[in-house]
Amino acid sequence: MRHILFLLVFTASFTQAQSIYPQDYFRSPLDIELILSGTFGELRSNHFHSGLDLKTKQSEGLNIYATASGYVSRIKVSHYGYGKAVYITHPNGYVTVHGHIQRFSDKIEAYVKAKQYEKESFEIELFPDLNDLVVTKGDVIAYSGNTGGSGGPHLHFEIRDNQERPINPLLFGLKVKDSKKPIVRSVYAYPIDDLSHINGSNLKQKLRLVPLKNGDYKVEDLTAYGKIGFAINSIDRQDLAANKNGVYKIETFYNGMQNLTIDFKKFSFAETKHLNRLIDYKHYKDEKERLQKLFIDSNNPLSMYDNIIDDGYLIIYDTISNVYKVKITDFEGNTTNIDINIKGEDKQPSDIEAPFTSPYYIQSSDVSVLEDNNIKVEFPKETFYDDFFIDYSVNVDTLNLGKNNRAAKKYFTISYDVSNYTPEDLKQIYIARLVGWNNYLSYSSTKRKDNTLYTRTKNLGTYCLARDTVNPTIKPINFKDKQWLSKYRYLKLKIDDKHTGISNYRATINGKWILMEYDYKKKTLIYDFSDNVVTDTKNNLKVIVTDNVGNSTTFEASFFRK
Repeated sequence: MRHILFLLVFTASFTQAQSIYPQDYFRSPLDIELILSGTFGELRSNHFHSGLDLKTKQSEGLNIYATASGYVSRIKVSHYGYGKAVYITHPNGYVTVHGHIQRFSDKIEAYVKAKQYEKESFEIELFPDLNDLVVTKGDVIAYSGNTGGSGGPHLHFEIRDNQERPINPLLFGLKVKDSKKPIVRSVYAYPIDDLSHINGSNLKQKLRLVPLKNGDYKVEDLTAYGKIGFAINSIDRQDLAANKNGVYKIETFYNGMQNLTIDFKKFSFAETKHLNRLIDYKHYKDEKERLQKLFIDSNNPLSMYDNIIDDGYLIIYDTISNVYKVKITDFEGNTTNIDINIKGEDKQPSDIEAPFTSPYYIQSSDVSVLEDNNIKVEFPKETFYDDFFIDYSVNVDTLNLGKNNRAAKKYFTISYDVSNYTPEDLKQIYIARLVGWNNYLSYSSTKRKDNTLYTRTKNLGTYCLARDTVNPTIKPINFKDKQWLSKYRYLKLKIDDKHTGISNYRATINGKWILMEYDYKKKTLIYDFSDNVVTDTKNNLKVIVTDNVGNSTTFEASFFRK
């Protein structure tokens, strides 16, 4: 009956439009004071942060609670990303997501492990039926951890609507202590066309910030003319943590009239990659600083803009004095202002940068193919946001695609004709991107079709063919060959690969597949004896690890257990 009632309520509620965010529906997923290491909408690499990162006292194993009644609708276990994650669908149509967890609650853990052994895979994605794993508000559903792409122990927590769009969880009444104003770290001004200037220059300018006693800022008075725009680097800090978190809202005003709002309230996963159109991507790649542009470039599909006048640009005329104001707000309403006084001054701009040209032009509306010798590069339509000349050249097996400071919104393909290589050589050859000052060989996921090696990437830069002849390494951590392990809970090994990384692994005891959890950050494989696969006294362990070009290492050892 409980399950039938839940189904009826869920079906009726799921289709209703959500006009407001319920304030008392969701409880906290933790039973400690909420302290954030990451805010919603925060700027990350190639995406907006889709939830809250909740600190867990720098430790693992804290209880994670169902924030409201519902059912477990999805479980995903992966080496990267969210690591171990559990998704709960609630009768009001919202879905809560809990990521980087150490392990699931006993019932969910048993369900997951049964499926992992059935599929003989640690990585798994499951979609339980409505009645398989029903939870009540306040039930322990998992324990906090550091799995996947986490940089330290914490809980990643999301609330999504019935269209799978993440929404700021703080809108639902969760509380975080925050009485601190946002901080501005830098302000830049941009002449938009050849006739515009900032302080007489046609180049982007870093402006001198002057902090005020009340926590606001002003910028030294400047002169300008023509079409210009601004960008800022701003962060927010809460009371109980020093983390450099993202802000909630940015508003701009030109001569007292609002001309742009950026509101980090919600977004869709389909648009999150377009963060690279919000920021000055070239500046980020060259200077390692994310500047949020306070104007809207062409081909920017982001939905978080409002109150838009002239796409956030300013048109400055001669002899006219103007006031530009930026208002930055965190979720608790703490506000920081930047005042910029601009005097119009019509004169010929200096420091006009000569545009780069080459014989090779990428037109974003068309397919572009670059081919030379044995190398071909294929750009689909709308791979990039803008048209541009590309710095392209080929030298034997080395491909130059200029600097990697232009954002790609689609994958493009680099392919090598390798018909001149022997079949034996091809077993160990891969496509690499040269990274950093020392041209480190970074493996780019390489596939083979007949006599062609190819990779799909979003990174410009320099590529070449490389060879990996080194096998992975496997070393036992907490045991030795022929050792008694009766009192051990875990069997641990360290695995590593020097060049192309681990592709897959397989472990058996007495010929039977065992579940070994892979932590790529610690480079460990761990087997839990409580899985009860081991029933014999003498046991033979066999582990095979393969890298991304097929080099393989086998480790064998025996152990005893009562």
